[in-house]
Amino acid sequence: MNIIIKPVITEKMTGLGEKLNRYGFIVHRKANKIQIKKAVEDLYGVDVEAVNTLNISGKKKSRNTKSGILTGRTSSYKKAIVTLAQGETIDFYSNI
Repeated sequence: MNIIIKPVITEKMTGLGEKLNRYGFIVHRKANKIQIKKAVEDLYGVDVEAVNTLNISGKKKSRNTKSGILTGRTSSYKKAIVTLAQGETIDFYSNI
């Protein structure tokens, strides 16, 4: 089971990373905080102080087309906010 699916790179998360040393990741839905902490430490080689998790539920979406209204639902996912130790950073753009 891959714990970390992808990092969250948004304007808000970039600001949190610069100010409070917090980074966001989309993680596997059944992963717990201990598994997320170990996966981040192994993958990026940093020291993790705290992990906060959020379950984001999918939302209903609809759109108008020629053939009528199409309705659907976005997928739900789990997000983890990881706080690193003082002086630690993660550079997501290093291998581009």
